[in-house]
Amino acid sequence: MVNLRNRQRFRELLRKIGSGEHTSSGLSRKEAAEAMGLMLSGDATPAQVGAFLIAHRIRRPEPQELAGMLDHYNACGPSVQIQDPHLLPVCFGMPYDGRTRTAPVFPLTALVLAAAGHPVILHGGRRMPIKYGITPMELFKQVGIDFSGLTVAAAQHCLQQEQLTLIHQPLHFPAAEALVDIRDELGKRPPVASLELLWSPHKGKHMLVSGFVHPPTESRAWAALAEHGETNIVTVKGLEGSTDIPTSRAGILAHVRDGQAERQIFHPRDHGCFGADLVWGGEKEWSQMAQAALDNHGPLRRAVIWNSGSYLWLLHRERSLPDCLGEAAALLSSGQVRQKHDQLCHVLQNMEPQRQHVPCP
Repeated sequence: MVNLRNRQRFRELLRKIGSGEHTSSGLSRKEAAEAMGLMLSGDATPAQVGAFLIAHRIRRPEPQELAGMLDHYNACGPSVQIQDPHLLPVCFGMPYDGRTRTAPVFPLTALVLAAAGHPVILHGGRRMPIKYGITPMELFKQVGIDFSGLTVAAAQHCLQQEQLTLIHQPLHFPAAEALVDIRDELGKRPPVASLELLWSPHKGKHMLVSGFVHPPTESRAWAALAEHGETNIVTVKGLEGSTDIPTSRAGILAHVRDGQAERQIFHPRDHGCFGADLVWGGEKEWSQMAQAALDNHGPLRRAVIWNSGSYLWLLHRERSLPDCLGEAAALLSSGQVRQKHDQLCHVLQNMEPQRQHVPCP
């Protein structure tokens, strides 16, 4: 049943951000959380949601607004947790609309980090606007790792046992999935797309890694995450806005710890990892390259070492980057990454009876 009072309340919030250049105003953190709740609950009409998202895109969300939206995601979205306080998980935030131009590296980076003893949490959805690119779920399936249909409890078990899991929006956060069709009709990335880069389903201490393209996006992310209470943040000018660090140019990152941002610019040519970023050639070609990299050869291997070694260095700043790149190379050459892959496949195969069906959109 439609709650007319809530619908009227959403009109008031919409009026605040959609009144024009001189009369619009930002929402408070509490109001932004309320607006997100009304959109995801269905109390706001599709027309109201579309108006809110496009108005917010035009004026750009303010840090406290993003923090409020994160508050709602944390309160109502799925969550997983690492029980061992000595382990520092890595949470990757990447565009939900996927990849279409460059060959992804992050599924293999995640396996290397997991093999090194660092739990990894990823999240994403089905193919969605505006790019409809390849998704994390599909990429993992291409190397035999099938996270589809897992309950949140099963995803938690996978994280706890094998240090790697994937939260999938269509099954684990269906309220947020309801906005996808409206995003398609808008034809532009709304502020929710920025939110997805900053949100983590992990509860507890972690290192949050977020991709960005434009510098203003990065500084806004720092402010929003600081207000939200994140204390260990890495922002990456990655391939297609992802967390994949290029091998064709200098890596441009920032590490924000306890409110202090430290810019990191380092070049792969100084460490024997320089080369063209591989183009996306389709699922079959990527699957072959990924399997080869897991066996320590092939054209994707260099990017895997560069990315996983760089993230190991950000996790262990007392060590040198060459040392961490060497560890990543050793994990591949020794077969430990392949072993982690095989163990994960085995665990997921045993979860087959626990899987749920995700309805087609």
